[in-house]
Amino acid sequence: MLFGSAILSSLVAAVAATTSYEGDVTTKTVTRGGEPSVVTWRDETPTLAPDADIGLSLVPSHNLTDHDPQEDCPGYKAENVKKSGNGLTANLKLAGDNCNVYGVDIEKLDLKVEYQDDNRLSVKLVPSHITKDNESHYLIPSDILPEGKPGHAAHSDLDFEYSNDPSFWFKVVRKSTGDTLFSTEGSKLVFENQFIELKTQLPKDHNLFGLGETLDSFKIPPGTVKTLFNADIADEPLANLYGSHPFYVEERFDDGCASSHGVYLRNVHAQDVLIDESSLTWRPIGGSLDLYFFSGPSTKDVVKQYQDVIGLPAMHQYWTLGFHQCRWGYMNVSELREVKETYRAHGIPLETIWSDIDFMQAYRDFTLDPATYPKEEFQKLLQEIHDSKQHYIPMVDAAIYIPNPNNESDAYPTFDRGEEADVFLRNPDGSLYIGAVWPGYTVFPDWLAENATDWWSEELSKFHELLAYDGIWIDMNEVSSFCVGSCGSDLYHLNRVQTIFNSDDPGFDYPEKFEQSNASDWKSLMSQSSAMQATATSTPAPETPKPTIVRDISEERNINHPPYAINNHQSPNDMGTHAVSPNATHQNGVVEYDWHNLYGYQMSIATYKGLEDVFPEKRPFIITRSTFSGSGKWAGHWGGDNHATWADMHYAISQGLSFSLFGMPMFGVDVCGFNQNTDSELCSRWAQLGAFFSFYRNHNGWAYIPQEFYRWSSVEDAAKTAMKIRYSLLPYFYTLLEDAHEKGDTFLRALSWEFPDKSLAGIDSQFLVGPSLMVIPVLEPLVDTVEGVFPGKCQVWYDWYNQTKVDAPANQNVTIDAPLGHIPVYIRGGSVLPTQDPSYTTAESREGDWGLIVALDQDSKASGDLYVDDGESIKSKSTRIEFSAENGCLKATSKGDYPIEQPLTDITILGVSEEPKQVTLNNNKVDSKFDSKSNTLKISFESDNWSKGFNLNWN
Repeated sequence: MLFGSAILSSLVAAVAATTSYEGDVTTKTVTRGGEPSVVTWRDETPTLAPDADIGLSLVPSHNLTDHDPQEDCPGYKAENVKKSGNGLTANLKLAGDNCNVYGVDIEKLDLKVEYQDDNRLSVKLVPSHITKDNESHYLIPSDILPEGKPGHAAHSDLDFEYSNDPSFWFKVVRKSTGDTLFSTEGSKLVFENQFIELKTQLPKDHNLFGLGETLDSFKIPPGTVKTLFNADIADEPLANLYGSHPFYVEERFDDGCASSHGVYLRNVHAQDVLIDESSLTWRPIGGSLDLYFFSGPSTKDVVKQYQDVIGLPAMHQYWTLGFHQCRWGYMNVSELREVKETYRAHGIPLETIWSDIDFMQAYRDFTLDPATYPKEEFQKLLQEIHDSKQHYIPMVDAAIYIPNPNNESDAYPTFDRGEEADVFLRNPDGSLYIGAVWPGYTVFPDWLAENATDWWSEELSKFHELLAYDGIWIDMNEVSSFCVGSCGSDLYHLNRVQTIFNSDDPGFDYPEKFEQSNASDWKSLMSQSSAMQATATSTPAPETPKPTIVRDISEERNINHPPYAINNHQSPNDMGTHAVSPNATHQNGVVEYDWHNLYGYQMSIATYKGLEDVFPEKRPFIITRSTFSGSGKWAGHWGGDNHATWADMHYAISQGLSFSLFGMPMFGVDVCGFNQNTDSELCSRWAQLGAFFSFYRNHNGWAYIPQEFYRWSSVEDAAKTAMKIRYSLLPYFYTLLEDAHEKGDTFLRALSWEFPDKSLAGIDSQFLVGPSLMVIPVLEPLVDTVEGVFPGKCQVWYDWYNQTKVDAPANQNVTIDAPLGHIPVYIRGGSVLPTQDPSYTTAESREGDWGLIVALDQDSKASGDLYVDDGESIKSKSTRIEFSAENGCLKATSKGDYPIEQPLTDITILGVSEEPKQVTLNNNKVDSKFDSKSNTLKISFESDNWSKGFNLNWN
């Protein structure tokens, strides 16, 4: 929810206003994109100094050449090695003098190697001497972050080998092929209290994927530094963004044989991962080495094996697959109602309306603005939404406003109940840690506190009594703060304050509602007395930021400015900039330094458990910005504050594929872009691309022109075309979600996952939805064709629209017609796709007649399945139908007890070589029509009990 100062001029141009005042209430008529809107709010005086969010300017250590851990450090020697049938244990001892390159060397380590199942190997290296005082520095409780369950692998395909020559190194080998998957040979292990270095070899021209969250190409190029440190950074290429996923997949193609393996480092500390032509180097600044190796051998296998450790993703409700509309800037209930009604008037399906922070009273969680979102009027709108079988989702931020103790009218019960329950982060001295976010000075929930989840659940329940929402959107949970350190410790009596940023610094981002009337605003703030400046109890901001190298090595850890400076893209590289300080302290003494990357993960869990209380029988639906490995078990994710650019639309595909690897099938981006003004061409293309992601939402920022799909006729037409496909295929999409939930399958898929081929590895300009649908979007302006690849030798593809076979060479670029309003979509031969007649909402679509598309492969075979339940219950009856076509016969086999009441009325068979003499359903003749030009057989009938199984024959 930030935008850069580079576009401040466009904000000023886009926003014109006339203002009137009455007491402390301001009424302003604002023009956005040529359209007037009346806004009413209470005046606030900005009191937080602009430099409060400027931390120490640090030089990223990966750029430094004067300290090379591989040159300076001695490595380790393994001793007391004890082997068993299930692995080995050993002690590692420093092999020379301490190097203390970026911390204090740990002289003794314990090694444990465990073959946990036939495809998973665990390798753990932890300090030998761990006490209650330093336990949180190195270990992660398994009840908070799952770990691989011990087991016995009698037939493991992985083998662990080690040597002490010249110092300890190890490698992991795939037994079945003899391939070395991971090898530290030729490098030294470095293990210090604030720095670890582990370096493995990579093959030439490697194909590496994962290690997020960053905005980059899907395939990781050599020369990349992947930084894993959750940060509130508007989608900036190559930057460390909102989540951390220390997991990668490597695909290999040797002598025509394809194989994949995966590596997961269960470490939640900030870290750099350096990738070059021949090696990958892991550099966490704390924790231990808790490694898992997955043998695959396919990428799909690796992802499933990874999820066996981190947890399978949640099963989401059926309605979440509908289209969602949001923006920051729906200023009152009337605007929200107008959006809902205009979508209906234009006949564009709308499932869910969302609210950004506009509805809150002074941006405080769980409140309504009485002037713009009065309770009774808002509740009436929600009743209308629910009566029309639609849904509503509001935002909840991580920060909790701390009321002014000198102002009785500034009461905020959510804070009062939280303070009484002792659920907020503290400073090292035990006082409340007070940062600043949208409401002003704020505190932050401590998810490790004993009562935190119960308090959060109570707040969600009270909020639902006020506002009958259907799911929750959690944001700012990296966790973000707009000042360095506990800036409000001595100043929260000034609340409510407004944050404001230095407009003279072009590298700064501004809150979208920040309006600068003239250049003197900032200068006058800077000249205010020191009493009005933010002072930090935990981490004060320096008066004169300048590039610094911090290498203060001592037994006591340097929490706020560790000796190794990660490549944090949050300017000016200080980990406390625009974030809660690393030494903010949890109830059990754990500091944020050791826990930061888990904040959003734990907030998702607390929100999930809270929604279980709000909706006891229904599956919780949560979209979160900050994630970690395993977040998919609790929530979906959207790609954050992207931009209305063709590049960011393209990046959406690599983001989606990466989060498929990360076990988060519910994923989407802000369609048409959040930051900057979109245009009709970009929005048309994006509206169609977004229709094939599981999470499909249009969202943009306050300062920019409205971009609802009905704003342009061309966008409306494009969206309707894509939505008709999407809503027809909702049963297929829903089955994919169930397969992800039960088996660890992926929703979006890269071509090489289904068609292992070196020429296809890393393609991120097209993708598959499940195994059966391929999408080739247009990703550049002013063109009416697109280059695409039809993968798979001897693989048959059918055009979705005309249902004919595609005549194109395999695995080669071909030019495809794609005029504006058309997105090329293809059905994979060998697939059976279930469909339903689409309607305006998902509930209405579930009432539609059923159909089947049977796309025969070159051997005239096809298969597929369908999963059906009530679409919302945690425990629901279900039915799964398996379809199999061969030798002119389609057989449906059913298992389950969920009744499917809607009839099956048509089956379309693609790739039929000649007209059959007759078509029968369960030995009864049915009507059919054969098209000799397209080789398509269309069969019409009405069967009410088809879900119990049937046989269809054509010959």
